Amino acid sequence: MSHLAVYAEGAPDRPLLETADATEIAEALEAIGVRFERWPTRDVPGGDTLAAYAEEIERLKVIGGYQAVDVVSMVPDHPDRAMFRQKFLSEHRHMEDEVRFFVDGEGLFTLHEDGRVFNMLCTKGDLIAVPAGMRHWFDMGPAPRFTAIRLFINPDGWVAQFTGDEIADRFPRHEPALA
Repeated sequence: MSHLAVYAEGAPDRPLLETADATEIAEALEAIGVRFERWPTRDVPGGDTLAAYAEEIERLKVIGGYQAVDVVSMVPDHPDRAMFRQKFLSEHRHMEDEVRFFVDGEGLFTLHEDGRVFNMLCTKGDLIAVPAGMRHWFDMGPAPRFTAIRLFINPDGWVAQFTGDEIADRFPRHEPALA
């Protein structure tokens, strides 16, 4: 289940807000410029994830000008899971939006904005669009399991600018809710 916990940036042990209500999550994230939507999930016939969500993807491409779309999957026994997890754990930003739709599984996006830290656990059916320039990090957990559709303006895909701030080390990491 999707879950948002908001903290003051200096108080990682005392949430200011905790909610699993999709409307409250969307409102809290919208206040900092982040799009959050819940999409109905569906079976993916023949494993063609992009075809299964073609209508939603086209809508987002029109809204955001996205040029490239792909699907990324991670499983608990992936031999490079620790390396991939480490790649995203430090605070960074992008020159373009970071858009993800979770077709399956879960991951923790943590956003750092206006003196607050927003731990957003995204699960199956969640779309999150982090605006260009927003400081954030992502934790897939020690035994990752997710499939996500990613949309990019830049055809080169994921390009990060790391901030050098160690704030990500002070906030809760992802502890998977899924068995």
